[in-house]
Amino acid sequence: MAEPEGRVTLWGIEVFLSAADEGAISAAARRLGVSPSAVSQQLSGLEAALGTQLLDRSARPMRMTTAGTIFRRHAQMILNSAAEAKAELAMADLAGLTTLRLGMIEDFDSDVTPRLLTRLAQDLRGCRFLLETGASHRLLDQLETRALDIVVAADFGAELAGDADWREVHPLLSEPFVAVTPPGRTPEDLPLIQYTARHLMGRQIAAHLSRLGLKPAHRFELDSYPAILAMVAGGEGWTILTPLALHQARAFREQIEVHPLPFAPLERTLSLSTRAGILRDMPLHIAGHLKALIDSEVIGPALASWPWLSPSLRVL
Repeated sequence: MAEPEGRVTLWGIEVFLSAADEGAISAAARRLGVSPSAVSQQLSGLEAALGTQLLDRSARPMRMTTAGTIFRRHAQMILNSAAEAKAELAMADLAGLTTLRLGMIEDFDSDVTPRLLTRLAQDLRGCRFLLETGASHRLLDQLETRALDIVVAADFGAELAGDADWREVHPLLSEPFVAVTPPGRTPEDLPLIQYTARHLMGRQIAAHLSRLGLKPAHRFELDSYPAILAMVAGGEGWTILTPLALHQARAFREQIEVHPLPFAPLERTLSLSTRAGILRDMPLHIAGHLKALIDSEVIGPALASWPWLSPSLRVL
C-alpha cells in the first residue's frame, strides 16, 4: 500500500534505490523479496510525497529523471545515516552491560575466541568478561540454567526441537564431516580412530554410522583432536572430523590427507544461543563479529588447502 501523500519513508527510499539500480520493477521486486505491485505502490507514494517524478517507467530499461538523479544522492545518504544511527543505538544497548558470561565451544580456543574477546572489549568499555569453554552439551545446559548469558556451540538438531520458546538462536557456521587418513592410505584398509561419544560430535558420528549400517573396526576412542591426528599421521588408523577440528590441530596438516566421507555425507551447524528477549540486539551484534572471524580465520585457510569443501563449509 502506498504511503499517504507528504510522507517519505526509509522503505520507500530503499525501494527507489533498488529500482534505480535494477532498471525494472520486476527485478527490484526480486531483489527486495516483495511483489512488483508493492514496488510500484512505494514508488508512486514516494513521488507523490516529493511532488515530482523520479523514474521514467515507460523506458526499457527504466531510467531516472533529472529529479531522480538528484534525489538518488540524498537517498543513499539518508539510508547510510539510518544505518549509522541503528549501529549507534545498538552500541548504546551494549554499553550498559557490566558483566557478560560467555560460553564458547573449545574448537574456537586458539584464534576466534581471543579475537572475539578483543573486539568485545573495545565495544564494551566497562564490561567484565567471564569465559567458559567446554563441550557443546555442557554449555547449553549452563545457558538453560542461567549460568551463562551467551553460548556458541554445535546444534543438537532434532533433540532441541522443543526448546524454541526459551532460546534465541543465530546460526553461524555449517561444516561437513571429512575423512582424514595417513598419506597414500584409504579408510578401507585402516581401523577407525573415533572421536569420543561422550561429546555431541562423537555421538553425531556414531549415529550416522549406525544409520548407514556401518561398523568400522576400531580400538581407540579419544577426545583430543591433536592426539587423534597424531595417531592418524603415524599410520595407526583413519578418523572422521570436521574442518574446524583440523584447524585447531593444524600442526599435523602436512602429515595427513583429507577426503570427502567415503559414504553418505554428514554436516553439523554451530550457532550462537541466548535466552530469548533478554539481551536485545547484543546477540546479533556478537554473531556479526563471529561470522567475520570464522570466515577469515577458519573458512579461508580451509578452502585454500581443500577447495572441494566449498560450498559445504560456509558462514550462515
